[in-house]
Amino acid sequence: MGNGLVLFDGVCNLCNGAVQFILRHDRAGYFNFASLQSAAAQRALAEHGAAPTLNSIVLIDGGRMYQSSDAVLRIARRLGAPWSWAYAAVVVPRPLRNWIYGVIARNRYRWFGRREACMLPTPELRGRFLD
Repeated sequence: MGNGLVLFDGVCNLCNGAVQFILRHDRAGYFNFASLQSAAAQRALAEHGAAPTLNSIVLIDGGRMYQSSDAVLRIARRLGAPWSWAYAAVVVPRPLRNWIYGVIARNRYRWFGRREACMLPTPELRGRFLD
């Protein structure tokens, strides 16, 4: 079982696609996952003093919580080349990165659609999903 916990909107097609991408490229099996709609995600957020949110991907890693563009960049950094090269975007000021992230987050259902229910992991991947 990995160390980083990725919390994602389980009914968002873009978010589910991102989880599938991470699973394909996380050769070390570092990341675990929980839908933001799950009790496990709500407990993890509460442990870090964060309010429940469906507007941001969240990464909990090394006892710290990262949201929005910070979470995306830190996840990419763990995936290996060439995906880890995206971490270079950390030099872009956070307000600008998060503004771009926010535009995508606000429009994700309209642009990418949504599911009626959270995704169900395959039996091989079930151990990497909480709840």
